[in-house]
Amino acid sequence: MQIRLLVVGKTDSRPMEELISTYIGRIGHYLPFEMRVIPDLKRSSKLTPALQREQEGREILRQVDPSDMLILFDERGGMHSSIEFARYLERRMVSGERRMTFVIGGPYGFSDEVYQRANDRLSLSRMTFSHQMVRLFAVEQIYRAMTIIRGEPYHHE
Repeated sequence: MQIRLLVVGKTDSRPMEELISTYIGRIGHYLPFEMRVIPDLKRSSKLTPALQREQEGREILRQVDPSDMLILFDERGGMHSSIEFARYLERRMVSGERRMTFVIGGPYGFSDEVYQRANDRLSLSRMTFSHQMVRLFAVEQIYRAMTIIRGEPYHHE
């Protein structure tokens, strides 16, 4: 199985990019992983939130294959502990899914079309974080899940 993370907008923090890259490299020891950045919309300040969600949604869906398991990181999604998230990934890995695509949306969330296409929604926390932090937390939790699945000592109870 392959895991892919789609993120809307680029990160403007070099230290954050380095941390994210570190975890992406670590995940790559367990399975194929890629993070794709969907560029920020041009002239987004002139768009309403609804129009911005719609345009970002079209780009997200353009990058998702029909066979992808699409999971949105969304504040209204289900929450899991790290161990529960590891079991969640493990179940999907053994179910024969070819690719899981996780998505971190833009500042206004997802379009209705993206919500309709999604197979699931997960929340990292009820707190609000910057998009840069969410990217880091997402890749760290995917890495942590892989170490839990493999019984490695990264995660402590």
